[in-house]
Amino acid sequence: MSGVPSDPQSVLPAARPKEAGGGARWISDFWQWLGISGDAVGTNGTLRRTFFYAFATAATMVATVNAINVITITHVPRMDLAGPIVWEGSSWIALMALFWIPWIGYRLAPPFVRPRWKLAVHIPIVFLFSLAHVQGFVLVRELIYWLAGDHYHFGNFWPNFFYELRKDVLAYALFVAGFALIEHLLRQQQLIETPGQTLTFDIRDGAKLNRVRLDEVLAIASAGNYVEFVLRDGRKLMMRSPLSALETELGSRGFLRTHRSWLVNAKAMTALKPEGSGDYTVELGKVEAPLSRRFPEALAKLRGG
Repeated sequence: MSGVPSDPQSVLPAARPKEAGGGARWISDFWQWLGISGDAVGTNGTLRRTFFYAFATAATMVATVNAINVITITHVPRMDLAGPIVWEGSSWIALMALFWIPWIGYRLAPPFVRPRWKLAVHIPIVFLFSLAHVQGFVLVRELIYWLAGDHYHFGNFWPNFFYELRKDVLAYALFVAGFALIEHLLRQQQLIETPGQTLTFDIRDGAKLNRVRLDEVLAIASAGNYVEFVLRDGRKLMMRSPLSALETELGSRGFLRTHRSWLVNAKAMTALKPEGSGDYTVELGKVEAPLSRRFPEALAKLRGG
């Protein structure tokens, strides 16, 4: 049987010519990976919309909490209004200016990432996020106090920092959870089809765009910074993107991660062949893709369990 080899390197060109302006292309790819500039990965800029919707929601909710804190603090006898407003306002400014840090953490390791150990990346990120937040609002307060002819003193830095760290960990966790919820809702919205409509996906390679029907995509293989879409008609289309981004984009549309380098269209499976030691081969017509024992949930879904 002819098919796609199990080694993903063999489905991709051995080498691609070095692109002119490689540095600029790398920056462009980074912004696209972040999803806050350009078309993002996918057809409707879902990542970009997720970021800005989450930012607007967080800005409103954090401002509400800050306002409640101001009201609570000013309830203390002989406490004027100016101090609490500066304290809470400076915290809000610093927090929203650093909103991109938890977003990077989310893009590196969303809540349902596999393997789970990747979630450990959030530990240093949340520490840096809190450190930047504290230093940020201290600088804002010092500036405001200086303009008012006064002096702001934060106190002993590290005990106060660890007090703020506990609150920032909660804020960071809520931000990441919010990203996941908003992105899920946006993707579910995209799945609403009108009669006669077929979902499509834009495969971009540089300036070239190929719009394909998702039911024509059998599998997606990865190697390095590129992925290759294997289509039902035999075509193989390249796209510069990490496979993890496509897993997030297409996971709700019937594509399963069966291997660290493979996604398959579950609806296109024609057979499931055991290879021993818990591994399988997924047959998609004339195309074959590996199914590693490290992805038991994919196996259960393909078996219909």
